[in-house]
Amino acid sequence: MPRPDRSASVTESLMSLVIHLITIGGGLPLIMAVLLLMVIAIIIDRTWFFHRIIGAGRAIEHDLRETDCRNGEALKNVANRYENTLQARLVLATLNLRNEPVSMLSQHLEEEIMWAMPRLDRFIWLLDTAVTLAPLFGLFGTIIGMIDTFNVLGNSSQAIKATGGIADALVSTGMGLFIAIISIIALNYFNKKLRLTVHQLELIRLTIVNRIQSEGRANTGRQSHKPATAEEISGSPVPVDEAYVAEGAYS
Repeated sequence: MPRPDRSASVTESLMSLVIHLITIGGGLPLIMAVLLLMVIAIIIDRTWFFHRIIGAGRAIEHDLRETDCRNGEALKNVANRYENTLQARLVLATLNLRNEPVSMLSQHLEEEIMWAMPRLDRFIWLLDTAVTLAPLFGLFGTIIGMIDTFNVLGNSSQAIKATGGIADALVSTGMGLFIAIISIIALNYFNKKLRLTVHQLELIRLTIVNRIQSEGRANTGRQSHKPATAEEISGSPVPVDEAYVAEGAYS
């Protein structure tokens, strides 16, 4: 029976400690706790997003190397296989513009990449903001706590409590630095994933353009190597009766 009482007392002491830290930091530790939850939510969201997008990009790169980019049915199968991905939008754009000149197709695919950029760096700016804002919040909370501590130092009978107040005030700084460290690690990681995704999109664009251009040249080459007719060899057809006349004149 004493165990529930002990757990209740521990919970009560923890709650009182948290309330004390929030109070001594001027309420800023509560704001930093919300900021930490936001950072964790962004990390989870962007990790899943880049994992799905980059994995689909590798598979599309492989499929496009073995696909006739002028074949509409083949491109449609690739796009349907990886629907709702940024790379599939490039394949769908190729499906609609595959008969256009290669230069125009390349520009349209570049436009699709530019339209995809806001989806790639969504919420990344919040991590950058947390890197700068969290330590400032922590420092500000520490300053508020130190002001109360120095007020205690003015009373000689409570001077011993000042050391505990300084330690409690420094908790805000530690929270701010902790949030900033997590945020900057996640920011650098997602910036790397962002560059890799853009590289994949550019590689898919170049793969499509080069495949269409090489296939177009191959078709042109096959047409230029058709067996020549007799008229093409002689330059222009010669009427039979005029040929006999010319032969009789020289005889």
